[in-house]
Amino acid sequence: MTSKYFRTSALGVAILAGVALAGCGTDSDPQENTARAADAITVAAPWVKAAETGMTGAFADFTNTGDRDIRIVAVDSPASARGELHEMATGDAGTPVMREVEDGFLVPTGDTRSLEPGADHIMLMELTAPLIAGSDTDITVTFDDGSSTTFSAQVRDFAGNREEYAPGHGN
Repeated sequence: MTSKYFRTSALGVAILAGVALAGCGTDSDPQENTARAADAITVAAPWVKAAETGMTGAFADFTNTGDRDIRIVAVDSPASARGELHEMATGDAGTPVMREVEDGFLVPTGDTRSLEPGADHIMLMELTAPLIAGSDTDITVTFDDGSSTTFSAQVRDFAGNREEYAPGHGN
């Protein structure tokens, strides 16, 4: 009787294992095996330029520890009515101008994308209240796979980089 019980149990285990493995076929979507972008991106040294009204810049280092390139495609913050991803370019007069980036910021696999004054950065537009040095504000970035991450950025005084907007951009 013991051997019959053992054979029946072994058969049951084999069937259950086969059912469990059936979902592990090679026809699955490759994205299913890839971690969410929000789980693969680490944010370091985030900060925001202090401002009373209008708009301001936000900066941070985004490191991609995942297995695919990731693109930051949108930004939001309770500190502003809208957020934009900006790049620096040279204007007609040879001066630096800011303009919105249409396709976001690429963070290559195993690399860090730094957003900093005078270069690529986040713009917080139409501030909802003054951003006072020493305080913090939350910023949420959304990635190309629809996932997002929120981080707290310290507000700092910063007098540098008096850029202008490219024609047709900004407030």
